[in-house]
Amino acid sequence: MKLHELLAFEDIVIQCHDNPDADALASGFALYWYFYKNGKKAQFIYRGQNQIRKSNLMIMLEKLHIPVEYAPDFDREPDLLVTVDCQYGQRNVTMTPAKTIAVIDHHQQTVEIPALSEIRSSVGSCSTILWDMIRAEGLSTKDQLFLSTALYYGLYTDTNKLSEVSHPLDRDMLDALTINRSIITEMGNSNITLKELLITGRAILSNEYFPNHHYMIIEADPCDPNILGVISDFALETAAVDVCLAYYVSCVEVKFSVRSCIKEVHANELAAFLSEGFGGGGGHIYKAGGSIRPEKLDIPEGSTVCSVAHDLLHQRMSAYFDRYEIIYAKDTLLDLSDMGHYKKHPQEIGAVHLTDIFPEGTIVLIRTLEGDVNVTIKDEHYLMIGVEGEIYPIKSEKFRRSYDYIKDGLNKEFEYSPTIKNATTGEVRSVLDSAITVISKDTSGIYAKPLDHSVKVFTAWDEEKYYTGNVGDYIAVREDDPHDIYVIKGRLFDQLYDPISQ
Repeated sequence: MKLHELLAFEDIVIQCHDNPDADALASGFALYWYFYKNGKKAQFIYRGQNQIRKSNLMIMLEKLHIPVEYAPDFDREPDLLVTVDCQYGQRNVTMTPAKTIAVIDHHQQTVEIPALSEIRSSVGSCSTILWDMIRAEGLSTKDQLFLSTALYYGLYTDTNKLSEVSHPLDRDMLDALTINRSIITEMGNSNITLKELLITGRAILSNEYFPNHHYMIIEADPCDPNILGVISDFALETAAVDVCLAYYVSCVEVKFSVRSCIKEVHANELAAFLSEGFGGGGGHIYKAGGSIRPEKLDIPEGSTVCSVAHDLLHQRMSAYFDRYEIIYAKDTLLDLSDMGHYKKHPQEIGAVHLTDIFPEGTIVLIRTLEGDVNVTIKDEHYLMIGVEGEIYPIKSEKFRRSYDYIKDGLNKEFEYSPTIKNATTGEVRSVLDSAITVISKDTSGIYAKPLDHSVKVFTAWDEEKYYTGNVGDYIAVREDDPHDIYVIKGRLFDQLYDPISQ
């Protein structure tokens, strides 16, 4: 959906979920501003039983001049109702009749959605979606200090003080916004109530510790999601606790925070595993979080959301630690007797000579779906763009030895197009705009077999970060280097390799 599609309506109401949080308020504010800029007068409301009372949100409303109205008895039927940070029909938003419904949200879809909808569950906040949609309409929020500050705070609070930001679009928004830092600090220092301080203490005292894998699970009462981060951060400072899961259960969501201090457990991967099929999770290697939607849980008669969520999280934590074989490639020799022999077939991919984007010596930040990379450009530096848009560096000598030029340009689309930013000037350029298409000459042989269990591989060239392989993926080793062990995704294997006849 494009925002300009909503300009066809006259009587417009924006509604965020009941008991709104900072992200809901910021998202509604952004949409309200978009309509205003286009000559449309919209009404921004929230409903439900409770009016906003939290100190940080009261400061947000007052200092950032957010034009939201508490309208529990709203009874008009507008031409257009747009729900933000929620989905029309969910239990956390009071139903408001309207002639046309639109939805903008960053949570997993749990109800049937209308034709006018924009749901992106991979980003950290609904604020990010609104910022990107406004940008796509050719507008900028850069000179809108209050709005920019609201959008920043929306992402800040929904990602546990930015510790769970994982999508590059979230980072793009953070880079682009001009904010009032003092207001952010004031709101951040008013986030915990005395009641939530007691919740934190009670939760920590009721911890469950699992010594076999050195992890802790802590259940808290419903609270501001950032409290979960405080709890799990504190727990991780305890000797013999390597991983911590803190969570709460409410009628509208199960919210959780994950922390890890060991290289064998990536918090973002664990968060995704805990929520798979029922919600979403992500973040960084050491800090992550997520949520589970109660609507997606199978709750037997006589059971409650709390008991089912408790059992699910405990079972999945145990399953996560039991499911993986950990392989340290530099110390491992695979048994080749049950592995097939394959060669890599020529593959058209993208390449960029970095000096075609910025001059040699420029310090740049390369932003990709996998994360940010800081480099100082040298003439020998190339970037390769893989079949799924993944980025990896290569030196010119190896590039010329391994690839042949096909044509200028790269006719491929990816979930996120990588960018490169001049760290000194802040100028951002597209990597794909300077890309060429090349074809690989490397037909080196490998031994490989499908995995029948999950593995974590610490490669010989990176002993701090593992690569995950699941059932159906392939474990592989180069025939000319028995310690060059790595994982190939099952969906890509047939695209990349052909069997070698025996």
